Amino acid sequence: MSTILLNLDFGGSPPKKALEGNAKHRKFVKKRRLLEQKGFLNKKKQTPSKVTKLHSEPPKKGENVRVDGTWKIPPLSRKKTPAPSTGSGLSLDKKTAVPWLTPAPSKKVNSVAAKVDLLGEFQSALPKIKSHPTRSQKKAPQKKNPPQNNATQNSTRNHLENKCSGASQKLPGKMVAIDCEMVGTGPKGHVSSLARCSIVNYDGDVLYDEYILPPCHIVDYRTKWSGICKKHMVNATPFKIARSQILKIILGKIVVGHAIHNDFKALQYFHPKSLTRDTSQIPLLNRKANCPENATMSLKCLTKQLLHRDIQIGKGGHSSVEDAQATMELYKLVEVE
Repeated sequence: MSTILLNLDFGGSPPKKALEGNAKHRKFVKKRRLLEQKGFLNKKKQTPSKVTKLHSEPPKKGENVRVDGTWKIPPLSRKKTPAPSTGSGLSLDKKTAVPWLTPAPSKKVNSVAAKVDLLGEFQSALPKIKSHPTRSQKKAPQKKNPPQNNATQNSTRNHLENKCSGASQKLPGKMVAIDCEMVGTGPKGHVSSLARCSIVNYDGDVLYDEYILPPCHIVDYRTKWSGICKKHMVNATPFKIARSQILKIILGKIVVGHAIHNDFKALQYFHPKSLTRDTSQIPLLNRKANCPENATMSLKCLTKQLLHRDIQIGKGGHSSVEDAQATMELYKLVEVE
């Protein structure tokens, strides 16, 4: 026997799940029909979730409810509307129905004028900022008046000349002469250690003159040349303290000396070469003293030939103050040249 299928409907209400499913399905179909009617699904296949305004609307005239709960919408005839003045070929129902979903009509900006207009609109939207004149703008009005340019150049030259003359006047205040006396320390007294230092200014006035106690034991006082005896070391200034005092005076100044590298070596210090003047390495002084330019002449010989004065004589040894003053006077002879 063939199987018999019975489809019984007792007229009862459907379960809640079926009703809920039918309601969701109705909403979905309703949204889809509206989007198809307005032409959005033909242009862009957008998901129904992006349309926010179409949630629940009452049925329109001409719509019938099917048995399954969906809306039956009769097909509508699309009316052709005149194209907008912008020249785009799209119909109004596509462009003006939902303006917040459709892009604005694109303008053809092939011409330069259209680009300039767009740039002007963009700049007008920006906040106004007071722009400072650039260097070229500042210099532009000066180019129009060449006579004023010459006058300003002359004034700047005069100002620079006055500045240079003022700098040359201030230069002697930043110039000192130094001379040091050493004693022998270390093995057999062969190591030269600082025992006296004298500093004079540009005019020969004494700025510093102290006996200095070396950090090592003194083996040879070299009294014949240094003029230092044991009694001078009784109240002598310790080397570290004396060194800091000396550096405070000569830092940032032009330092003049004769064979000055020996003095800096005893001070354990290196002065910048641009601020150092060594009278033993100036060929012009040797030329004026009728001596070979490449030879290293002693301070005593140069002072005798150029200053006509005798120094470093007698059994008392050298005087560092006298040597520093003679060094400064020798440098003054060739300072300008």
